[in-house]
Amino acid sequence: MGEAVGAVLEARGLLKTYEGEGHTVNALRGIDLAIAPGQFVAVMGPSGCGKSTLLHLLGALDRPSGGEVLLDGQPLAERTDRELTEVRRHRVGFVFQFFNLVPVLTAAENAGLPLVIDGRPEAEQRARVAEILELVGIADVADQLPSQLSGGQQQRVAVARALVNRPSVVLADEPTGNLDYRGGRDLMELFCRLHGDGQALVVVTHDPGIAAFAERVVFLRDGQVVDDVRVDERGAEALLARLVALET
Repeated sequence: MGEAVGAVLEARGLLKTYEGEGHTVNALRGIDLAIAPGQFVAVMGPSGCGKSTLLHLLGALDRPSGGEVLLDGQPLAERTDRELTEVRRHRVGFVFQFFNLVPVLTAAENAGLPLVIDGRPEAEQRARVAEILELVGIADVADQLPSQLSGGQQQRVAVARALVNRPSVVLADEPTGNLDYRGGRDLMELFCRLHGDGQALVVVTHDPGIAAFAERVVFLRDGQVVDDVRVDERGAEALLARLVALET
């Protein structure tokens, strides 16, 4: 499902199985999915349907049992582990439900950590971190530690860290799960601005109100894509109805 021509990120026949105690779990059962440059896609479905597994495979955090993932038209399966680390560091940004910030580093230091790991010149680090903190709206708390920040501010630091190396696509797994209603909406409005600037985004969420910020919603059930829709004027109401139908 989805248009593959010019896709920045694509899954073809993606399979993932896990061996349990005397049985095999088929987490993904032949996923076909294409994400266009600058597209904002939400992934929804019942608990255990494979949403997070799909995101991990798309971001090269794990390898599929079958099928393939292509980034900018290039198969990831052909890459060595070291090359996949470079992909994750430079081409794909990750935002998770848990902020995973280093508690002894300031907001600016957390955001700039990928640049430090890359060994970028200090002047370049300072300039890029200042730019990205301004972009996500937290330049005024650059010198504060995570413990001094609100949940929403901490998540914005995590977004800044994901964006600091200018990746082709950002993958977010339940990024509003630890935020209150206002914080969740603020984060999604930030994502909308990034999307408006040409940033491709894939957001896994169980919340129809969050998914309604996207332009396209992909529904999973039992490890398969069962629907792929454009968000219309009905927004969250229509998405909730579709989600309820999948769970019954």
